[in-house]
Amino acid sequence: MIKPTLGRIALAFSLLAAAGAAQADLLDNIKQARKLRVAIELALPPYGMTNDKMQPYGSDVETAQLLAKDLGVELEIVPATGPTRIPFLQTNKADLAIATLSISPDRQKVIDFSVPYSVVQIVVAAPKSMNIKGYGDLVGKKIAITRGNVQEMELVQKAVGAQIVRYDDDATLVTAGVSGQAPIVSTATTLLQAIQTKAPGRELETKFVVKEFNLGIGMRKEEPKLLAWINDWVKVNRANGKLNEIFKKYHHSELPPLPAQ
Repeated sequence: MIKPTLGRIALAFSLLAAAGAAQADLLDNIKQARKLRVAIELALPPYGMTNDKMQPYGSDVETAQLLAKDLGVELEIVPATGPTRIPFLQTNKADLAIATLSISPDRQKVIDFSVPYSVVQIVVAAPKSMNIKGYGDLVGKKIAITRGNVQEMELVQKAVGAQIVRYDDDATLVTAGVSGQAPIVSTATTLLQAIQTKAPGRELETKFVVKEFNLGIGMRKEEPKLLAWINDWVKVNRANGKLNEIFKKYHHSELPPLPAQ
């Protein structure tokens, strides 16, 4: 009697493990729920914005809409900011993040990324009257950034002697840039355009490029089926031109080729 009992116990543990694995499969869960929750920054033109009717639009929004359509599910946009994008994934408030998340080694320790679906260029900008050509010219000057973005580490390491002023989100950074509270800013070129449009009198211009970053679709770790599906989807839609069309519509330039794998 002992052996069958032990056998039944072993079988029960096997079934529980299999059930746990099935439950942990996010791709199947999304399909069963027929809903995809995507974290998107809606205050970062032209990646994410809202119109006068408070409807979201932008290149990341259209990317998420295309992905949900191809997956055959409803899209639920989870509004996010720079600091909340990854926590929303970790706390299961969102299934994916299509939110200008640049792929970095530090972020890859806590979440997984798809192959690059888009790019963003980070620059240092200041008024035309300021002579700034490189990091050495930032010594003793205040430079404003959004807290938690990738350029924060770049500037901490390279802009030695500069005073880095951190803002909690991109909307606050734009306000500081427009008002002149932040005379020098380091941000994406697209966000710089928003500041320039709202405050043309400040005559902000790009002084130098900090870095060009590949953007990936973020997701929780240990979701191999979802990661494989998303990677295939990105590759197909980079190859057929659909993601490039979205990028051109909002950024007025072509996507660079996918980096070699």
